Amino acid sequence: MKQYFPFPRRPGGAPGPSKPAVAVGFLAAVLLAAAAVSLWVSGGLPRLNAPSPARYPVRGVDVSAYQGQIDWPLLAEQGISFAFIKATEGSGSADPNFQYNWTQARQTGLRIGAYHFFSFDSGADTQAENFIRTVEPFEGMLPPVVDVELNGEKKLRPPPREAVTEQLSLLLQRLEEHYGMRPVIYATGSAYERYLAGGYGEYDIWIRNVFFSPRLGDGRDWTFWQYTDRGRLAGYEGEEPFIDLNVFNGAIEEFAAYSGR
Repeated sequence: MKQYFPFPRRPGGAPGPSKPAVAVGFLAAVLLAAAAVSLWVSGGLPRLNAPSPARYPVRGVDVSAYQGQIDWPLLAEQGISFAFIKATEGSGSADPNFQYNWTQARQTGLRIGAYHFFSFDSGADTQAENFIRTVEPFEGMLPPVVDVELNGEKKLRPPPREAVTEQLSLLLQRLEEHYGMRPVIYATGSAYERYLAGGYGEYDIWIRNVFFSPRLGDGRDWTFWQYTDRGRLAGYEGEEPFIDLNVFNGAIEEFAAYSGR
């Protein structure tokens, strides 16, 4: 049982806080605690981005072999409208589950697209060839995506902008020529500011920000937003227990007509 202490008197004999003031303070503390509970928490870090379905009604996932064998009919029933599927990485790597995912996902009502993980150590031509021989196009597919992010050693020693943008621009051009659609560029915040900000205005941006609603440094709009890498849905059992969740920046009707720029 807590010991009760009367309100202390202030220096000079002034009375302490009144009961109404204490009640207001208590209410404020309760509201603050409720707000804290409503935060997304992942890995002990609060996440303020829980995008409203009313504002962002079009939702989707991105997947790779890390999700293992996916039950696509089950996954498609959980309020999502699209899926981006990892196809390739660099000049010689293909996701081992891509062909299965590409075929099975297409049989659902989802709109699907494929993404390529950009390598800073490979040329644009060989990276384009890797993606093109892996991803068979079909009518209604989402635009191809090039994923640009800094990992491992490249995060510690980022390559210079000029060298990266030269190969990235050539890769985007090759993919657009082959698929007849301008690719989407996926980027983390740091990769966007280092390599994309102030340029690539003709391309739609898929931005990653798992803590806050994204604000691009150069003021441009984003088209897709990866808002968490800690989502949980039914329908997959792989090495990775979580799944990336995304939203489209537009209405349902706009997404139905969306085919890139």
